[in-house]
Amino acid sequence: MQHLQGRPALKLTRFIVGALLAAASLGTVALPRHAPVPGGIAVVDLGPAGDIVPTARWGDQPIAVVGADGRWFALVGIPLDSLPGDFEIGVFFGSTVAIKRVAVAIKNYPEQRLIIKDKRKVEPNPDDLARIEREQKGTEAIKRQFSATAPATDFVLPAKGRLSSRFGLRRFFNGLPRNPHAGLDVAVGTGAPVTAPADGIVANVGNYFFNGNTVFIDHGQGLITAYMHLSRTAVRAGQAVKKGQAIGAVGATGRVTGPHLHWAVILNDTPVDPELFLSGR
Repeated sequence: MQHLQGRPALKLTRFIVGALLAAASLGTVALPRHAPVPGGIAVVDLGPAGDIVPTARWGDQPIAVVGADGRWFALVGIPLDSLPGDFEIGVFFGSTVAIKRVAVAIKNYPEQRLIIKDKRKVEPNPDDLARIEREQKGTEAIKRQFSATAPATDFVLPAKGRLSSRFGLRRFFNGLPRNPHAGLDVAVGTGAPVTAPADGIVANVGNYFFNGNTVFIDHGQGLITAYMHLSRTAVRAGQAVKKGQAIGAVGATGRVTGPHLHWAVILNDTPVDPELFLSGR
């Protein structure tokens, strides 16, 4: 599975620092749903808890490790462009190294065709393209963050509304193919509150060409969430937020067909299906 190799490298020192505080709780934790498919999550059992907190790595990419019910689990986000096959992660218990193999199954996502009235949001001009490139560099850096905090994985939906466009849809704007839908849309009106699905630290607040007003939250160990198209934001970068705390309001900024919340979840620098983190779905 060659294309699964060579994930963006992070400095080894950052990985080691994060590993020292890797998952403190071993109580009852709601893990994300195991779905080893493109755009899904592999929940890999690393064995019973002992004196040593394990760390995990996929190539040079550190992987989140959490404790639940007296065992350790690695949480691996699988890229949407992955083909069926196997990949391996390295698991480190002090000086002992183990290899865990993960089998990726097939998943086919449906198409979605949308009409965007603002044609610049579909075919940007040269100035727009320069702005988009600058913004992508910034958001890519945010998505690669790997902080030491053990992530909370028991998420709640950040807005109250109908789930409309699901994750992974193969999208066409004004008949032109574009990137797959890398998030979950919640259909709700302008001004409706948007809240944090779990504890975290605000990594960035900004206005982006495609995403509009956006908030990024770092939940720890490479688990990042983003809230896009907001009408307003209510937090600042570096601020600690609690589960259920207001972070902004729904809007229609950026590339949209109408007001809604686009909620994205990134795990080890990989967009994954947010519904896998919602209990009972």
